[in-house]
Amino acid sequence: MKNKNLIIFYLLLLIILIVISRTLIKKQKPISFESKLIKSEYYNKNYKKRYINYYKNNKSLSINQIIINVNIGLDYPFYKNIKKTDLAKNNLILVNKYNYLEKTYIPKLETIDEKYANKNMKLTPLAKDAFEELSKNAKKENLNIIAMSTYRSYTYQNTLYNNYVNKDGKDLADTYSARPGHSEHQTALAIDVYNKTKSYLEFENTKEFIWMQENAHKYGFILRYPKNKEHITGYQYEPWHYRYIGINEATYIHSNNITFEEYYAKFIENKK
Repeated sequence: MKNKNLIIFYLLLLIILIVISRTLIKKQKPISFESKLIKSEYYNKNYKKRYINYYKNNKSLSINQIIINVNIGLDYPFYKNIKKTDLAKNNLILVNKYNYLEKTYIPKLETIDEKYANKNMKLTPLAKDAFEELSKNAKKENLNIIAMSTYRSYTYQNTLYNNYVNKDGKDLADTYSARPGHSEHQTALAIDVYNKTKSYLEFENTKEFIWMQENAHKYGFILRYPKNKEHITGYQYEPWHYRYIGINEATYIHSNNITFEEYYAKFIENKK
């Protein structure tokens, strides 16, 4: 009888503990949005208010996606809230519609061998060597990947952009041409290519394009303005436009099908 009463006592005690624990759980406040923000590895304390404001109109997005979008600058219209790009990032400097180069910026330049480029095409030394190696190896497979547009000065880009504006209007020009100071070509890390037989506008329909899709990252280059990423890059799809960033970084971007903006927001911007 004593053992039976003891068993009943422990059962009642267990029931009471379960009821109490469930009550406490219900009373616990849900984790706040701000707490979730801080836990993200991509969180930047300087953007806290921007994260919160962006979240109000984008509640369907994950916390990480909200943070990445704000880190990119997508909580503002293109060409708003712009800042000078961080030149200390070297081959990983970001130049786009939120990050600009000053008018006086001129990188160290070297001329690409004319076996692999049109006349007087220039890139930074690392990018130039990487591209020559890429083009040389493509030639071994009877493919021509030729540099047709590389470094452009601020002044040249200003003239080019204004010509496009006069031709198509500012809104349309902004979808395919960078404003002066916002062009990757000024970094001498960007390159437009073609295969000598077709216009660069038809590059997607060539064997060379297929080869680039499969091999460009092995030499440190990425397709800079991919298809269906216009809302992030701000530019229409450009299958001819490639950017040198380095082999490891290019391989990650290629494998994960992301833009340079997304990679920069995740791994570069807050890196000390």
